[in-house]
Amino acid sequence: MTKTRIPETDQGIQGELIVAEYDQMQQKLRDRGWMATDALLESGITTGHALEIGHGPGYLGLEWLKHTQGTTLTGLDISPDMHELAQKNAAVYGFSDRTDYQMGNCNALPFADEHFDAVFTNGSLHEWADPCGAFDEIWRVLKPGGRFYISDLRRDMSSLMSSVMWLSTRPASIRPGLLTSIRAAYTPGELLKMLADTKLRGALVSGGWIDVSIQGEKRQV
Repeated sequence: MTKTRIPETDQGIQGELIVAEYDQMQQKLRDRGWMATDALLESGITTGHALEIGHGPGYLGLEWLKHTQGTTLTGLDISPDMHELAQKNAAVYGFSDRTDYQMGNCNALPFADEHFDAVFTNGSLHEWADPCGAFDEIWRVLKPGGRFYISDLRRDMSSLMSSVMWLSTRPASIRPGLLTSIRAAYTPGELLKMLADTKLRGALVSGGWIDVSIQGEKRQV
């Protein structure tokens, strides 16, 4: 039986120590090839100007830029610490000229209608205060035919998989945050019901061993 969802923070990850630890964890995921880069590319997001919501340290968006040509990225995060860190990491990648990081909330995206060719996010959905409102905001800022890819952990993963994630998470000090994120995550079934009342209804919802993804193309509704 799936446990009741326990909401986590909706203010992002903040604080010098926890941000540094989270950066270390994300670097290890990147270096092991465990980021969502391949899935993002396979979703059809390979060109144009993309928005990354909840970018954190920025590695997914930066890896996306690394694997695409002529693309640009706008990042949006609610955390000032992550905002600063992503800018530093973009400079390390040599992508400062292809990135624009801004602070803001996914429920009131500070961008014009039909502004982006694509919108993506990984690992932030469970922190959104109003996911359905954010889904409508994503639809609003996408150009017609623009693609979206939203992925996160799934709360109904097996105890075996959550144990494997616990043991593989480094540094170990960040493991408690992993558990609160899993408890705050959604199940594929919950997301299907939520999407039905938004402009992203009809999107493909897919569940993996530890994650769930929402992807599709902006169509008139």
